[in-house]
Amino acid sequence: MAPGSRALVTGACGFIGSHVADFVLNELRIGKVVAVDDLSGGFPRNSEKFVSGGGVLVLGDIKNVTFVKELYSTHGPFDFVYHIAAYAAEGLSHFIRHYNYENNLLGSVNLLNAALSQPVLPSAFIFTSSIAAYGASDGVPPFTELSPKTPEDPYGIAKMAFELDLKAAHHMFGLNYIIFRPHNVYGPRQNIADKFRNAVGIFMNQILRNESVTIFGDGNQKRAFSYISDVADIIGASVFFEHAHNNDFFVGNDKEYSINQLARAVITAMGATPPSGGAVQVTHLESRKEVTDAFPFHGKLRCVFNPPPTIDLQEGLQRTADYVKKHGSFSPTGYKNIEVPKNLPPSWSAWLNNSEPP
Repeated sequence: MAPGSRALVTGACGFIGSHVADFVLNELRIGKVVAVDDLSGGFPRNSEKFVSGGGVLVLGDIKNVTFVKELYSTHGPFDFVYHIAAYAAEGLSHFIRHYNYENNLLGSVNLLNAALSQPVLPSAFIFTSSIAAYGASDGVPPFTELSPKTPEDPYGIAKMAFELDLKAAHHMFGLNYIIFRPHNVYGPRQNIADKFRNAVGIFMNQILRNESVTIFGDGNQKRAFSYISDVADIIGASVFFEHAHNNDFFVGNDKEYSINQLARAVITAMGATPPSGGAVQVTHLESRKEVTDAFPFHGKLRCVFNPPPTIDLQEGLQRTADYVKKHGSFSPTGYKNIEVPKNLPPSWSAWLNNSEPP
């Protein structure tokens, strides 16, 4: 890697983005690494290691075209663009369509336009998409990259749309891209306060607040849960792998678990017992419309990247629990400007209307 090269990482105060920024800064021989965040869902503390190590943090919103143009003109041109920033509240996206598309699609387009307008194209534009782009696919997981894409929510639609736009940009302008689809990622630096995303974080925050662990439906839905280093390190290193260019990959853990199994594993990792003793209560809420089973196979990823074995769920949860206990609990938060309140899950509606206890 050329010492004078430059990299841009978006969402760098967030969860996945902060880990990717650290990896790119510390593991790749890049002359300048610039990180961007608008602090809408991340924390300044997540970028402390990056900044102290010599990275450049710029606060701003990629939805703002003027900001993005100034970012590229001041700090670019960039040899590598890692676009991680997103508001990944998949279930909530049904009710915040405008914000979802503005944040997850139009903001991405702003970055792509700026990359295409550079005097020399970036060597690679890396994009974190989502398994949500597949929806229920053919209904028979594990999914592969060739499974049908049938997204069932606006979040998945936005991710799939930008995947298609990257392919169109490659065809028209010759821009190299790499698409990654992380799924159910957890680990240190995760925002455990957001009520609408990240089951592991939600469960841990509920336990810290001595609340019941809440599960939508019967809890038999199956997902594969991926520890952060199994995702961020591959995304960061991908620019070294020429065979990854103009390709797409699921990235994370193969092993699927039901949400009930996940809840029990989180309770164990947290060493949780209520103040009065006994077992942590698990409450099953009214089911919501979601894909029942969604987990992928990572054969293509292993073929190109030959990654080390993934972190076992219980080990990863223990590392995460140790981290969140140090930082304590948070009052639940999340994006509240609901555009279509119809059919909101009752528990979400109650919280948004402040009728649920804090």
